[in-house]
Amino acid sequence: MATVLYITAHPFKDGTYSLSVGKQFIEAYQEANPGDEVIHLDLYRMDLPQIDADLLRRWGQPLSGPSFDELSEESRIKAERMCEIVDQFMVADKIVIVNPVWNLSFPSVLKTYIDAVTVTGKTIKRSENGLRGLSGLTGTQQGKKVMHIQASGTVLSHGKFKDVEYCHSYIKAIMNLLGIDDVQAIFVEGISEQPDQAQSIKEQAIRQAILAAQEF
Repeated sequence: MATVLYITAHPFKDGTYSLSVGKQFIEAYQEANPGDEVIHLDLYRMDLPQIDADLLRRWGQPLSGPSFDELSEESRIKAERMCEIVDQFMVADKIVIVNPVWNLSFPSVLKTYIDAVTVTGKTIKRSENGLRGLSGLTGTQQGKKVMHIQASGTVLSHGKFKDVEYCHSYIKAIMNLLGIDDVQAIFVEGISEQPDQAQSIKEQAIRQAILAAQEF
């Protein structure tokens, strides 16, 4: 049985282009893999601490930071929650990330989550060759997959705006940093550029999502 983290980064619960395609993907996946566990992380509605001075000191930055026992109760709660989040990420077999594109970037809550799971000593390690994903060193992440579903009003995956496609390229780069090489993508894009084609764009992405889910 595989564990799947279904991560959505939208303030709405449903009805958007990204969430609609994401929902179809996860439903098709569950139908094809009924024994797998799917855990939905709605980033706008979960306890997701920001990296602040307390957490940086807890992580040893600077090295003179206080020990865990010396932290205030509030700081201990935040540190424990961050550990829960990264541990959950590490044991998951598959990751599905769903987000819109706003102002050439994804919602900040997704960056907060990525910061929470990108932790030196847990998911990455400093070496003579720079930062390396622990998967390549310990095998803990071996075989992990990521599916990234992204909706944008402008076509960003190719064409004249390809150079400002920062979202999927960042997701892919950070997952590679964590040692995850299998990073796939489904783009729901061009909705604002071709509003009369918005429905067909979504339907095409849904068809792609259903097929991809069966192989994921």
